[in-house]
Amino acid sequence: MPTKDVITSADLADLRRSALATADPLGIAADLADAVDHDRLASPEDAGDALSLAAEIAEVRNRLDAALRYADRAVAAFPSPTDPGAGFATALRARIMFKLGDRDDEALAAVTALRPLLTEQPDAPAYVSAALEAGGRTAVAEEWLSEAVDTLLGARTTADVGPAEAPGVAFFLLQQRHRVRRDLNLPHDRQDDLADRLEAQLTRGTESDEPDLLFFPKAEFDRLDTLTDTFGPDYDAHRARLEKALVRLAEGGGATLSVLRASVAGLTGYANRNDGDPSAPNIRRRYAEELDAQPGAHISWPPERNGACWCGSGLKYKKCCLPRSRS
Repeated sequence: MPTKDVITSADLADLRRSALATADPLGIAADLADAVDHDRLASPEDAGDALSLAAEIAEVRNRLDAALRYADRAVAAFPSPTDPGAGFATALRARIMFKLGDRDDEALAAVTALRPLLTEQPDAPAYVSAALEAGGRTAVAEEWLSEAVDTLLGARTTADVGPAEAPGVAFFLLQQRHRVRRDLNLPHDRQDDLADRLEAQLTRGTESDEPDLLFFPKAEFDRLDTLTDTFGPDYDAHRARLEKALVRLAEGGGATLSVLRASVAGLTGYANRNDGDPSAPNIRRRYAEELDAQPGAHISWPPERNGACWCGSGLKYKKCCLPRSRS
């Protein structure tokens, strides 16, 4: 599936957002590799990023052998292992090897080599953790992140972490550690408290714009009453909001995306237990975190174009929610 004769950095950014929602994502992955092979990149230094994107697309589509071939090439395409993109490509390659199941030792060695980046690059905590989690080593991720936080913060105070409007390495390291510890059901500690406070500072005034990915099936949506101002004025708008948010999140690549099957009773019950308002951004976010820990609450995204739509309408995805991302 050809994209353009010449692919620019902006095109790559657009494809990262939209490739998975196209008719032939794997064709786009192949074309990205072809663009590298035949000098069709406007900036040759984008080769590593283009091949990493191809690997991510193939991984999400569960074509792991193809994903590993792209990832091998992506790692080799970066001129220096200190390039931020090289670290991501290495972690992506390790994640794919873990998923393949027969190269765990090699994958772990590759991720271990990235460990120093946890205190140097803002994106490293997320991609290192994702690789370890793919290998069933979430506890190892928590150990590494905790040691990195101790190393980076030392005796520093909250004010030393950096301004909320310009979060740096420490902010993202704390947030990723907090997420991993939550997944492991570990008790809240002082660094988790710090992560919460910093996130509250960052999101104050804009938190309501963040996607919570709470999906209310039709029968539940009809019971939302006054909460339709929060989740959409009607059911079509509710699904469009989620589809657009998922397309945006696909830009992050790598991890499997899903919506969280919510209920009115669940949301209001959570709000009542925590003396909160069901429409409040912090209550919605924390209810979503509670659902996120329940595998049965996840509805995977994206489905195949000709597959059943994720919303449960019974229609094909291409005839139902896929077009909503473009409305």
